[in-house]
Amino acid sequence: MADRRAAWSLSILGLLVLAGAGWWIGAATDGWETTLAAFHERSTAPDLIRRYGCAGCHEISGVPSARGLVGPPLQDIASRVYLGGVVPNSPDSMVRWIVDPRSLSPRTAMPTTGITEREARIVADYLYHQ
Repeated sequence: MADRRAAWSLSILGLLVLAGAGWWIGAATDGWETTLAAFHERSTAPDLIRRYGCAGCHEISGVPSARGLVGPPLQDIASRVYLGGVVPNSPDSMVRWIVDPRSLSPRTAMPTTGITEREARIVADYLYHQ
């Protein structure tokens, strides 16, 4: 009987820990969806980064071919105040910047690549979690 109570208590404790971890992850990611699907999509980001040419201009951790020297290195992008030196840094601004940088800064050297908003969200999520 005592073994059952101990197992039950450990089960309840485990659920509470998982619930707390889920809350913490949600808070730590500033509202970004943190599901298994989001983690899976994030794993596709390096391919998107290569496909749309980001790797040719930027140095990006976790993407071996991303050693470009044209644009700034994108490590620790979440800690930066501005994107492109002109747009306050936020996940939504990052997506807008990736999709159509000239709509935010007409004189930027960053090209419009044809990336979709959905793909840009995957790339932005990846960059913010590096």
